[in-house]
Amino acid sequence: MNKLLLGAAASALALAATVAHADQAAPQAAAPAAKPTYGSYGFDATGMDQSVKPGDDFYDYANGTWAKNTPIPADKSNYGAFNTLDDLSRTRTRGILEAAQSDPNSKIGNAYASYMDAATVEAKGLTPIKPWLVEVNGVTDLASYAKVAAKAARSGVPGPFRFYVAQDDKDPETYILSMMQGGLGLPDRDYYLDAGDKMAAIRTAYVAHLEKMLTLAGEKDAKARAAALMAFETEIAKVHWTQVDSRDADKTYNKMTLADLQKAAPGFDFAAFYAANNLKPAELLVAQPSAITGEAALIAKASVQVLKDALLLASLHAYADYLPDNVASADFAFYGTTLSGTPEREERWKRGATFLKESLGEEVGKAYVAQYFPPETKAAMDVLVKNVLAAMGRRIDALPWMSDTAKARAHKKLAAFTPKIGYPDKWRDYSGLDIKRDDLVGNAMRSNAFEFDYNIGKLGKPIYRWEWGMTPMEINAYANFGMVEIVFPAAILQPPFFDPHADPAVNYGGIGAVIGHELSHHFDDQGAKYDETGKLNQWWTDQDVANFKALTQKLGAQYDAYEPFPGAHVKGAFTMGENIGDLGGLAVALDAYHASLGGKKAPVIDGMTGDQRFFLGWAQVWRRNYREANLRQRLVTDPHAPSQYRTDIVRNFDSWYDAFKPAPGGKIYLAPKDRVKIW
Repeated sequence: MNKLLLGAAASALALAATVAHADQAAPQAAAPAAKPTYGSYGFDATGMDQSVKPGDDFYDYANGTWAKNTPIPADKSNYGAFNTLDDLSRTRTRGILEAAQSDPNSKIGNAYASYMDAATVEAKGLTPIKPWLVEVNGVTDLASYAKVAAKAARSGVPGPFRFYVAQDDKDPETYILSMMQGGLGLPDRDYYLDAGDKMAAIRTAYVAHLEKMLTLAGEKDAKARAAALMAFETEIAKVHWTQVDSRDADKTYNKMTLADLQKAAPGFDFAAFYAANNLKPAELLVAQPSAITGEAALIAKASVQVLKDALLLASLHAYADYLPDNVASADFAFYGTTLSGTPEREERWKRGATFLKESLGEEVGKAYVAQYFPPETKAAMDVLVKNVLAAMGRRIDALPWMSDTAKARAHKKLAAFTPKIGYPDKWRDYSGLDIKRDDLVGNAMRSNAFEFDYNIGKLGKPIYRWEWGMTPMEINAYANFGMVEIVFPAAILQPPFFDPHADPAVNYGGIGAVIGHELSHHFDDQGAKYDETGKLNQWWTDQDVANFKALTQKLGAQYDAYEPFPGAHVKGAFTMGENIGDLGGLAVALDAYHASLGGKKAPVIDGMTGDQRFFLGWAQVWRRNYREANLRQRLVTDPHAPSQYRTDIVRNFDSWYDAFKPAPGGKIYLAPKDRVKIW
C-alpha cells in the first residue's frame, strides 16, 4: 500500500548526546558529543563526486564516488542504504533467534531451528509436501479445482484469484472481502506481451524453468506441460489490467454481491471457491472486473491438466525455500538470477531470519525493540512528526491552486492523522500457531494458514486500529489511506535516515523527508481521494481536481523522459504516487527544517550551508546500485522510480537552485516555469 519527519528541534536531537563523568567525587568536564555515524555532520562526503556538476546530475554529485566504489554483494540484486540497514537488522535478529534456539519452549527458537536444520530438510526430500501435491493432482474437474484452489490460497499458494479482507474504501469502519486478478507466474502482464528481445529471452527461460520444476517433482511430459501452461498464462496476461489502471482507487472500487460476480464471470464457481474457506460474502469488492471475467472464461475452457499444473508449480515456487536444495536452487536460478540478476542465494541464516519475520514477525519484534530501539529515538521521532505535520499545514494554507473550501477539509484530514512509530502498541498473539522443531514445511504451511485465518477473521469485527502492516525489523515505512495513518518501523530510524548525533539538516533531509513522503502519500493522486475519515470520497471542487491534474501531468512528463536503458523509460503514470510523495515530502521536510531554526541562520559546516546539507541528506538515503536485470524488472513492477531519479526531484526546488547555483543548461536544470510544486 502506499501501502511503502521529523523535524526534531535541535534541542530534542541534542538530548541523545552523551555526558560522562570519570569520577563523581571529582567531576570532570563533559565529554564531546558523540560523533555521527557518517562524516563530520551526518553525511558521507567521501562518497561525493565533485567533478560532476549538481545541475547535471545531483545524484552523482552527491553519491558518484560511492557508486563507483561500492560493489553489489553476490547475494543481492541491488545495494544501498536500505540494504545496509537490512543486513544490520537481520544480524541483530540472528542473535535473538540463536539465543532462543537453545530454549525448547521458545516458539521463535523452534521455528528458527527447523529452518536451520538443513540436514533434516534434505533427508525428508519432497515427502513433507507430497500429500499436498497429491491433492492437487487429484483435481478431476472444475468443481474440484475451485475447492483445491481455495485451499491453496489458505496455504499461501497463489492461485487464479487473490483475495483478502480489508477496509471498505467507501465505508472505512467496515471490513469487506476484496479480490484481485491473479494466475501469472511471471511478475506482470508485460513479461508475456512485450515483444522486445529482453522479455522474449525471459519467456524462453521461464518455460525451461517450468519444465525443470515439473521434472524435479517427478512429473511426466514436463516439456509439453510447461509449454501448455505458458500458453495459458499468456492468455491470462491479455485480460489482466495494467499496473496504471490497477492503482486507480476509483476504477478498482467495484462492489458486487456474490450472485453479481457469478453472473459477470460464469466460468468459475466462486460460491464453492469461497465456501471452501468458510466464506459466504454477501458483498465483495472486485478490483479488476473485466480481468476476473476473462480469467473465469479461460479457466472454463482450459484443460484440467493445465489447471492442475498451474497450482502444482505455484506450490513448488511458494515452498521452494523450505524444500531440498535441488528444488530451492532451481527456483532461485530463475526468480533470483534470471529475473533479478542475483548470482548467489543468501546464506541460510539470512533466509531463516526472513522466514521468522514473515511467520512470527511480531514475536521476534518484541525482542528486537527491547534491545535495539531506545525510548529516546521514539521521543525524538514524535517531535519530528509533529514538526512535519505543522509544516504541511502551513503549506496547505499557501497553496495557490486549491480552493478555501478544500483547504479547510485538508486541515481536517491533517488533524486526523495517527502516526505510528517503532512498534505496535498491541502485539500479535501467536499462541494458536503450532510450531514443530523438525517440520519446516509444516511450520510454513501452518503459518500461512494462521495468517490467512487471522485476516479472514476480521470480517464482521471492528477495525483493528492497532494493527501494523510491517514488523519493527523492516527498513521501510508506509501510509494507510483508510486508517489515515503513517507508519515508521523501528529499524529504519537509524543512520543514514536518522542519527541523533547528526546535524539537524541531514536528519530533516533523511528521515524528515521520509515522514513527509508518507504524509504526502495521503495527498497524492490516489491518497487525496480519501477524506479525513479514510473514506474514498471526492472532497475537492471540480476546479481543484483540474488544477491538481494539470500539475501531476507535468510531473509525470518529467519522469516519462527518464530512460535508464535505451527504449526503457520510467512510467510517469505508474510511479506518480511515489513521485508526488517525494516532491511533497521533501518540500514539507525543508519547511520543517527552516522552522526548526527559530529564525536563526543555519551554521556553515565544512563549507556547506544548511540547505546544502539538507539536500545532501536526501541524496544520501537514495544511494543504490542495481543489477541490470533487477532495474529492468523494477521499471515494470515497482511503483517507485529508480533511486537516481528520486534524488533528482530536487530540480523542482527553488531552494536547491539557491543552494547549489546550477547554471542554466545543465542536464537536470529546469527553468522556473517548468518546476513543479504540488504540495
